[in-house]
Amino acid sequence: MYTFYFEKLEVWQNARNLVKDIYLVSRKFPDEERFGITNQLRRAATGIMANIAEGTGKSTNKDKSRFINIAYSTGLEVISFLVLARDLELISEEEYIELRHQTEKITNQLNAFNNSLK
Repeated sequence: MYTFYFEKLEVWQNARNLVKDIYLVSRKFPDEERFGITNQLRRAATGIMANIAEGTGKSTNKDKSRFINIAYSTGLEVISFLVLARDLELISEEEYIELRHQTEKITNQLNAFNNSLK
């Protein structure tokens, strides 16, 4: 089986792990949040890895940079939802710290990746 370039990137692999962790943690969210914060947090997390993948498929650095910027912004969205999930006591402080740390690492990697495209 062929391995695409994005699958080899550490930042994409980290984003993939974040998605898995967010899915696991959000399983315990109340049913009434299924179409609220559960859905929004999951979609934002998957958006990071999807935009990395899509960006690496673009032919120009300008186009690649656009998608990496979107992935970065989506990472900030994830952090915002994590803060809310903690405030609503949907996740513990320990879960919040771990997921936020993962997300910050990814956003830092995305920033460095984007700078390398300039």
